Amino acid sequence: MLARRKTFNCKVGNIWVGSNYPVVVQSMTSTDTEDALGSAIQIADLVRAGSEVVRVTVNTVEAGNKIREIKQRLTDMNINVPIVGDFHYNGHKILAESDCAKYLDKYRINPGNVGKGSKRDEQFAYMINSAIENDKPIRIGVNWGSLDQELLAQTLDTNARLSAPLTLEEVMRRALVDSALQSAEKAIELGLPEDKILLSCKVSNVQDLVLVYRDLASKCQFPLHLGLTEAGMGAKGIVASTAALSIILQDGIGDTIRVSLTPKPNESRTQEVIVAQEILQSLGLRAFVPEVTSCPGCGRTSSDYFQKLADKIQTYLREQMPVWKTLYPGVEGLKVAVMGCVVNGPGESKLANIGISLPGRDESPVAPVFIDGEKRMTLKGERIAEEFQVIVDDYIKNKYS
Repeated sequence: MLARRKTFNCKVGNIWVGSNYPVVVQSMTSTDTEDALGSAIQIADLVRAGSEVVRVTVNTVEAGNKIREIKQRLTDMNINVPIVGDFHYNGHKILAESDCAKYLDKYRINPGNVGKGSKRDEQFAYMINSAIENDKPIRIGVNWGSLDQELLAQTLDTNARLSAPLTLEEVMRRALVDSALQSAEKAIELGLPEDKILLSCKVSNVQDLVLVYRDLASKCQFPLHLGLTEAGMGAKGIVASTAALSIILQDGIGDTIRVSLTPKPNESRTQEVIVAQEILQSLGLRAFVPEVTSCPGCGRTSSDYFQKLADKIQTYLREQMPVWKTLYPGVEGLKVAVMGCVVNGPGESKLANIGISLPGRDESPVAPVFIDGEKRMTLKGERIAEEFQVIVDDYIKNKYS
């Protein structure tokens, strides 16, 4: 297990965030929050996929007044998850004119768009005081694309007077960190306890994100929320997010994470949750679902049978987890191998809890099955997939019940 950076521990709804607790997976809805039913359904989908905190847009007073209904609908579905309100520009107004202040589990405040001039401090203070009055934590979330322009201008002016000025990228990174830390200091001055504050500084470039979080982590003990903002679609978004978050997490930095993928039209929002889980599980930081090892295939494999079986088993295991995690504690640590030929098949199968080595080209049409390192049986015929799934089920029931 990687050594985690020491932070304050902050309670968000029914979960704890901080270095004494596992890194938390977060996601965000794309529904109109005024649509309470639609929002509740999407939140439920995200939670069933494994999201442990869900953020919703709160951009109107009407949206604020729907938070109570959304939470009640989730309760009716036996879903209990912290809901974070995402405020931009008019958060003070919404907190004042709706009842969301007491029903949200956390507020997200962007210091770059709280207000300008004299209104900035007044509106920021109102939001912090709402958090204090309702005993809620806040996340001060700074974004590259909405950075406080007054602070940036001051930082640029100061930099211009230096004998060896920083580059524009260096100035931007410094301004991001300063914005987060200065806002946290103001919140504490207003009376918000240190252990009610989380920070984030998001950018869309991998190397910049790594440098920003290393700097931010060295200057505070607040829990940090990680995310490569506007990561993109498909493989690009997945790879960029994985590259950035893995480096930062490997440094022991990060207490909550979100993978900000752009879904394809009509695509489920849950992919961002699965990718976040896979990042944490691949790094050995957490286990969410049994791990399936499978080979990529080569000229030795005579069909796509092993690919179909690997996909079927992996999908089946993930779909069962909402029930299994209660019935079979520890099942998320199970390792299954589905291999395609004799080269690595038996070896990988022996290293897994349960493994099957399917026949490759020119091999005998049989599939040895290994359980806890020992060959226990050989499957053959047309129902290998169904028989292997029964073996997996029986193993889980016997070992984890």
